[in-house]
Amino acid sequence: MNIARRKNTNTFEEICHTYFNELQLWKNEEYNEDIVVALVNTIRPKKPKTVEVVDISNVLHFFIENPQIKENFVVFLQSILQGRNFDSILTDAGILQDTDFIYEVKKRIFAKILPYQAPKETLQYLLNQIFFLDSDPIWVNKIPKKQLEELFELFGFSGIYEAIDEGSVLFEVMQAMNLLSQRTSGRALESEVLKMVPEYANLESPFAAFEKELFAIENTIKQKENNFHITSSDINYKQLLVLYKQCNEFVEKAFQNSSKYGISLRVNQNLLRIKQQLYRLGVLLPLLVIDKPEEKKTKSIELAIKLIKYNCQKTNVRKLINESTQLLSYEITQHTAKTGEHYITESKTEYFKMLYAALGGGLIVGFLCIFKLLLSKLETSDFGHAFFYSLNYSFGFIVIYLLGFTLATKQPAMTAAALITALEDGLRKNSISADEKHKSFAKLFARLFRSQFIAFVGNVAMAFPVSLLGIWLIDITFHYNIAEVKWNKLLVDLSPIHSMAIFHAAIAGFFLFLSGIISGSISNRDKHFEVKYRIEEHPWLKMTFGKERTKKIANWYDKKWSGVISNFWFGVFLGSTASVGLFLGLNLDIRHITFASGNLALGLYGANYVVSNSMLFWGIFGIGIIGLVNFLVSFGLSLGLAFRSRNIPLTELRPIFSSIKRRFLSKPMSFFFPTE
Repeated sequence: MNIARRKNTNTFEEICHTYFNELQLWKNEEYNEDIVVALVNTIRPKKPKTVEVVDISNVLHFFIENPQIKENFVVFLQSILQGRNFDSILTDAGILQDTDFIYEVKKRIFAKILPYQAPKETLQYLLNQIFFLDSDPIWVNKIPKKQLEELFELFGFSGIYEAIDEGSVLFEVMQAMNLLSQRTSGRALESEVLKMVPEYANLESPFAAFEKELFAIENTIKQKENNFHITSSDINYKQLLVLYKQCNEFVEKAFQNSSKYGISLRVNQNLLRIKQQLYRLGVLLPLLVIDKPEEKKTKSIELAIKLIKYNCQKTNVRKLINESTQLLSYEITQHTAKTGEHYITESKTEYFKMLYAALGGGLIVGFLCIFKLLLSKLETSDFGHAFFYSLNYSFGFIVIYLLGFTLATKQPAMTAAALITALEDGLRKNSISADEKHKSFAKLFARLFRSQFIAFVGNVAMAFPVSLLGIWLIDITFHYNIAEVKWNKLLVDLSPIHSMAIFHAAIAGFFLFLSGIISGSISNRDKHFEVKYRIEEHPWLKMTFGKERTKKIANWYDKKWSGVISNFWFGVFLGSTASVGLFLGLNLDIRHITFASGNLALGLYGANYVVSNSMLFWGIFGIGIIGLVNFLVSFGLSLGLAFRSRNIPLTELRPIFSSIKRRFLSKPMSFFFPTE
């Protein structure tokens, strides 16, 4: 009878009576582990996340009342657990195995669908069969510790400290600790890792010292005739803890230095793997220490629970992605935060400077609107149009950036990180109350909003007349109204009710967010690979341009290149979206507030100003809606990324919004004009 391969409707007691009575039918089963699978299924709650306590008192009472069945069951357990090694669970399960992030993700996803099965003689195989659900560690951890201890005593288990010979539990634990320490020591000495911590260049590696000290302690334990453990007062153990702390400080310092030196995904994964291995060592180290006799029992039980937990979490994809991308997202948002500070005005002078910069941006966009309309008349393929549109947008955005002008919607992706940085700094200060921190944040948000508002005004106010003037000059010079055919589409595409303008504005908002990510990513990459220094010291450049000019080139690259590339790709995204949509048969396009105002001017001129009041209203109203959606999407996505990168809980959003609301009700004009 293959009890675990069919739907089990038997109770725990019925299964035990069937297999562990005087007949001992478990001996006749080819796959003994199936009996354990069936027994665990009777205990496993249907909703492990919602249940508060998993009570196994009925199991305890059953074995107390049926001593013969209990004895047979213990023999059964010993038979299936005997000689099963498990050190690979401690060394590998839930720990990064490769520095290639994409490969690791693919491997874990594949393992989710088709789980890896260890050799049958290992404990991992047994745990894979019994505890095969991701939620199993949750309910196992909800079993009262007192009940587990009672079960431990009832079965007459001796714990893990009775033997240290090869194949024993303690031997497996010590093997795992040795392997983990060796792996961390080796990876910490890799050149890419050492590059992140130049402070340790002339110092002895704490990892190597830790490995030696751990080896010495293990030798001490192995030489004992009984009581295979040490106490917390052991001088070698105290030294081991000091070295363990130093190893963690090494890794933390490497992560902290990422703001100075940048960091690649490969190095991030390497450091993360070392960090995970150190954490696992930190879990295992206390197992070597016994100060009270009762700890032998509790720590044996803890080890069993951790083995179940680690084995179940070995294919956790969400945790991998979160841990792997957090630092990189932090570095990216750090760059955007520094950039974003320039987009938040404070004084009236800064406010009007932003207006002038926005007027300059609107001037360029006005020409871009005309160029795009002219390019649309080229007889080429959809992808040909995508190519020329992308060049038009990219060149224009780069010019705006290099001339120091501003495109309003580029700001939210940058300023969100600056806001969160300010909030983070506030949360770290214990000297002021939480209410004051949120008030300060609301004040900064008001500055951001009015900066964004005046940038919108400047862009729209200039793009409209420049587009109108441009199409008029073309008409009187060449006697050709370039918008005569497309005017209706230009105006209808602005309406939020007659077109998909809101959806298309959201797409533009996403691309604005993405361009900010690209900027931060390039800045981080260049910092990590020391591109500025490489340019400064390039022998051919110094010989050709001289040291001073080469230094200027390096400084320009450092300050401007990430922005140039970011604007280039933003242009490509905007210029190619519609063509990609046509290729896929989807209604994809972009709507941007500044271009929308220019297109309104072109549409009105193309119609010879003969349009219905309804069309005019929805066109003007649509510009405002497009701008709002541009802002909300790009700002919202950037805010979410900044929150996540800094581990700020989302519960902070409620008091933040409340504080912003109170400030708006008390000082509404401060959100539009520099009133204070």
